[in-house]
Amino acid sequence: MISLLNKLIFQYIFRWKITGDIPSDSKMVFAVGPHTSAYDFFVGLFFRSKLNMEKQIKFIGKEELFKIPLFSHFLKGLGGIPVIRNKKNNSVDYLVDVIDNTDEIFLSLFPEGTRRKVSKLKTGFYYIALKAKIPIQLIGFDFHKRTIDFGKKINPSGDIVEDMKHIMTYFSKFNGKIPENDLNH
Repeated sequence: MISLLNKLIFQYIFRWKITGDIPSDSKMVFAVGPHTSAYDFFVGLFFRSKLNMEKQIKFIGKEELFKIPLFSHFLKGLGGIPVIRNKKNNSVDYLVDVIDNTDEIFLSLFPEGTRRKVSKLKTGFYYIALKAKIPIQLIGFDFHKRTIDFGKKINPSGDIVEDMKHIMTYFSKFNGKIPENDLNH
């Protein structure tokens, strides 16, 4: 019932559309951007339902969000994976292990790592895909056009500088909910 409600909200109330080719891989990192508002999370939830991928698409969140018992249960039920973001813990290796021990997973995250304006992307998503030997699916949220775009699928080459140029170029053409926080401004 919730899935159907989410689909209806996505398509008929918000009037969003999906463009590009939906991947058929069983494991990928979904790099989603631009991330400019908390609203992005909800668009992502409705988008998952529209694709009937609630079980496959997982997302990461900072551990602090998972410390509130009832909220933690809710987030984990939605597919949330808590990560500790500090220098002592290797989140990349932890998430690679999660991927390796799952038959089908699209690990979704926002490479900016914050809703504020950034000049460059964090690199964890890249290294997760590289170490897990899975592709990165670029997904652009465009609030101006109300589209979610399945863009280019990238197999990390190991040349992060060159690969990140292509990734930044892709994300720079989309308009987030708060445009002044986009990568292209």
